[in-house]
Amino acid sequence: MSSRSASSERPELGHLARWTVSSHKYGFGVDNLKDDNEGTFWQSEGPQPHVVDLSFPKRVFISAVSILTSHPKDDSYTPSKISVRCGTSVHDLQEVRLGVFDKPDGWQYMPLRPEDADGEEIEGPPIPAHHLRIVILANHLNGKDTHVRGVRVFGADTSIKPSTDAGDSARMSINVASPGEEDGEGGEVGEGKRLLMLGHDGLSGFTSRAFRMHEGIR
Repeated sequence: MSSRSASSERPELGHLARWTVSSHKYGFGVDNLKDDNEGTFWQSEGPQPHVVDLSFPKRVFISAVSILTSHPKDDSYTPSKISVRCGTSVHDLQEVRLGVFDKPDGWQYMPLRPEDADGEEIEGPPIPAHHLRIVILANHLNGKDTHVRGVRVFGADTSIKPSTDAGDSARMSINVASPGEEDGEGGEVGEGKRLLMLGHDGLSGFTSRAFRMHEGIR
């Protein structure tokens, strides 16, 4: 699993959401996940699993989540198994990624629909969601409470832009070659990009205009 940071082409969406956590020790609350300070951390205080919830006021397209951990500093408080779940609310969440880590240190970058490119994970089609849940299922050495030093949520590549065609505003257009052609670097267009060129959300087989008019309804 790649620990690299997301490309600057992928916008960070966390500031759009309302954040809550399942529990926290006094002085080590949810704000420490958002302050971009590697010296602070959220510490849970309660039984596992530990949960971070992000609720968005409107549908967003999420391509990846990045979680900051530090095994050298946190030892048994370090997460070792993390589940990422998405949905339209807390009532219909589906697991979209399960990450297992061995003494992680630094930003753990987790594409939610990974595709393999020369042995490295890259983002596939982004996931449309109103709610994101990060679940700490286990810690290093079976530790009880957890430390997480930061969370970032990334949107779709900014080369994917809403269509300006008023008759089909729900569709997405992408600045890549047509299916069957090669991209600018000489490689073939990936399956994920082909889906986006068709206006496909990657989850269903529906791409009609009538269907997409209502897909944002909770």
